[in-house]
Amino acid sequence: MAYSIRPYRDDDAEALAEVNASAIAEIGPHAYSTEQVAAWMARHPGAERYRERVAAGDVIFVAADRDDRPVAYALIEANGHLDHLYNHPDHTRLGLATQLLARAEIYARAHGIERLYTEASDLARPAFERAGYVVTDKREFTIAHDGRDIPIHNWAMEKALR
Repeated sequence: MAYSIRPYRDDDAEALAEVNASAIAEIGPHAYSTEQVAAWMARHPGAERYRERVAAGDVIFVAADRDDRPVAYALIEANGHLDHLYNHPDHTRLGLATQLLARAEIYARAHGIERLYTEASDLARPAFERAGYVVTDKREFTIAHDGRDIPIHNWAMEKALR
């Protein structure tokens, strides 16, 4: 299947929310418990949040299929924080994460960002490592969900661009 990487458009918001929810719900259980997946998913609001993030200056790159439907995306903040990298479960292991990370790096370099950093899940960590990111810390924390604090972890990672 042919894919393209393009900038976010306002009409992508609903599709990105669906990509995000599907990725967490269907791919998340490969590395996280049912409780952890539920807590993780609850932290990601719906489509309007993408519009708010872009209006606030964040940049989203979208991997779209041949029909121009979003199937993966990366969200980068002005300070170099790569806050989201999600693939729809039907479009994983096709190099889209690698392409999105490369596009984010091109953007960062063009905008004078000297370091990209993220908090990667166990599932995303290999894609970031392939793109040259290094682990700086394993982050153990809890997410409040359904009246409980659910323990979870991710990986602080970064890539110097100098």
